[in-house]
Amino acid sequence: MQKTNDKTMDLEKAISKYVTDGCHLSIGGFTLNRNPMAAVHEIIRQRKKNLHVYAHSNGQGVDELIGGGCVSRLEIAYGGTGKFMSTCIRFRKAVEEQTLMVEDYSNFQMTLRFLAGAMGVPFLPTRSSLGTDIIEKWGFSKSFRKENPRIPDEKLVVMDNPFDGWCDTQKVVLVPAINPDVTIIHVQTADVRGNCRMEGLTFADVEQAKASRVLIITCEDLVAEDYLKTEPDRNQIPFIHATAVVKVPFGAYPTACFRYYDYDPVYMKAYARAAHDDAAYQDFLAEMVFQHKTHADLLDHVGRHRLESILADRSCGYAKDLDRK
Repeated sequence: MQKTNDKTMDLEKAISKYVTDGCHLSIGGFTLNRNPMAAVHEIIRQRKKNLHVYAHSNGQGVDELIGGGCVSRLEIAYGGTGKFMSTCIRFRKAVEEQTLMVEDYSNFQMTLRFLAGAMGVPFLPTRSSLGTDIIEKWGFSKSFRKENPRIPDEKLVVMDNPFDGWCDTQKVVLVPAINPDVTIIHVQTADVRGNCRMEGLTFADVEQAKASRVLIITCEDLVAEDYLKTEPDRNQIPFIHATAVVKVPFGAYPTACFRYYDYDPVYMKAYARAAHDDAAYQDFLAEMVFQHKTHADLLDHVGRHRLESILADRSCGYAKDLDRK
């Protein structure tokens, strides 16, 4: 029998229970690093629709969700995977075809928006984007905002510094808080209660996790609670924020998970080729997502040799001899 403080469940159940059509969803990771890809594929597999997605500077996860027909609105700073997709391909195509509404912010602004949500305040001030089109260009019209109460009435607000004279800053930009219905992150280590330890850069995952009403954690290693009590200063997210914990080895694949494995350039190149063509992309989804019941099935399909080729050297955190061409 599962203990009351044991939040572990399988991925299919976690997505089915918490990610509903039309919900506001945030996913962690950065470009091609630690995207919660097992969860992304499960969302696509379950054919979730009309999601309002928030991301910091995501890449593969956001693009596959858009390409899978799951997303209707997106708030983001940047979407791309470097040399594989300088700009996410299905994301760009959806914007050009006007099937996706997008509102863009700076990287710092998105972090502040999640931080505001985590702090329980309605906004935070910054100087970021002063003098840029981010202030002038809105993805959501005022009429659309009035029809959707979950979206702030204003994209952002520029106001006079109320403490003028104390410092030289004349204007500040107020950015609205984000409180997603669900946030999904992938971490290296978690326990059954949802205490988390990330290695390497954390990006905006901590702020995203704490801002959300529901937090789904996928992890490489599920450990005893006593393990994370050693060196507690290395833990970033306490159990109070966690809703579900899912052990998924290679759960960020094909993106990288620091000290565990690198990104898979074979997958990334094949994805980029397919993403330019609608028919080829549907074939790619069929082969890499829909024909597999679980993430483990995808890993079996990819094969042991590919997975071994991307294993990280623990001394540096990435695969030193990986052919990235």
